[in-house]
Amino acid sequence: MKTKFINGVSSSPSMSLGLLVTENALQVQPDTQEDCDELVRSDQPDPDTRRRAYLWCREFLHGAWKSLAEDLFQITIIRGGLSNKLFLCSLPDSLNCVGDEPRNVLLRLYGAILQGAEAMVLESVMFAILAERELGPKLYGIFPQGRLEQYIPSRKLDTCELSDSSISAEVAQKMARFHGMRMPFNKQPKWLFGTMDKYLSQVMRLSFTREAHLRRFNRLLSYNLPQEMEMLRSLLESTHSPVVFCHNDCQEGNILLLKGRQSSDKQKLMLIDFEYSSYNYRGFDIGNHFCEWMYDYNCDEFPFFKVSAQNYPSKAQQLHFIESYLRESDRGFDGLSAEDQMKLKEELYVEVNRFSLASHFFWGLWSIIQARLSTIKFGYLVSLCFLNLSPYLLYSISKLFEAQI
Repeated sequence: MKTKFINGVSSSPSMSLGLLVTENALQVQPDTQEDCDELVRSDQPDPDTRRRAYLWCREFLHGAWKSLAEDLFQITIIRGGLSNKLFLCSLPDSLNCVGDEPRNVLLRLYGAILQGAEAMVLESVMFAILAERELGPKLYGIFPQGRLEQYIPSRKLDTCELSDSSISAEVAQKMARFHGMRMPFNKQPKWLFGTMDKYLSQVMRLSFTREAHLRRFNRLLSYNLPQEMEMLRSLLESTHSPVVFCHNDCQEGNILLLKGRQSSDKQKLMLIDFEYSSYNYRGFDIGNHFCEWMYDYNCDEFPFFKVSAQNYPSKAQQLHFIESYLRESDRGFDGLSAEDQMKLKEELYVEVNRFSLASHFFWGLWSIIQARLSTIKFGYLVSLCFLNLSPYLLYSISKLFEAQI
């Protein structure tokens, strides 16, 4: 599942304030499936968004932005977010820079779904720290509705590129470095099950009015979600996984291929979008990344995604990623015997594939809530129909084949 939201537990960096979901906040969805089939994504922002973007750029940016006439202000939509909305704001070619102001900036507007004031503060602090360490884009401005970021000449990876051996190795290295950071946030791993507990509680209180949604929702409830989560909790509590600072959303849309470095073998990628980062279990971050190999969100028609289960990385592909990760995270790895290296790789392989079950369950609960709340055009409940194996069944399989999973 795509992981796009702000949440967590009160002591974690990407905490939520209790989901902030009430009956008064529920957004009514189209009444029929046909309505969804006809949805079209616009390439231009609405007039109100354009106006607000112009005022934010004038307020927070310096130099030529201060004298920019509104009719010369340039803004286009950048696609890809399932909760955040992204826009490229630019100075016209006819207007010269006054000093060192950027000609282009990225405007990020937070989705009004699972937000909280404290979550925004914590996430902004994290973004600023990573920017100062040159591990992420520069930060130009923060306001309640979003922020202005450095626009980096690049493109997001396509899903199919995650399986490229050189790209996979560098993603592993970048993730290992991310995991090695020390951040000024609570180090307890409360994010994963703390958020799932809150989500599950909210899911059990939801109701749907559209028949198609109600049918799918009832099918999901028939799996006995509370029992499944307890089985999942039991499995993961018996699985050793170090607590590290995790990205928690390492999918292709959050990995940039930097312009001018496409042909390079190393250092051609940058991780972005840290709003879901927190101290969490290492296995979840890697397992979640592997799950993203299956999902392609670059689709213009409903349900706005494609899923190919056969694209989940093979064991050989996973071990390739894991070896690159261990070489970067464990400085003594290269000094081990081949036998001891393989032992560590196999142990991490088991850990990651168990935590990948948590990724399915976690974002499955999130999708149910999004289907009821979100105004973003995406087939949230449709995506769950592809998860034909419930976590309980997957858990049972893992217990039968512990040597492999």
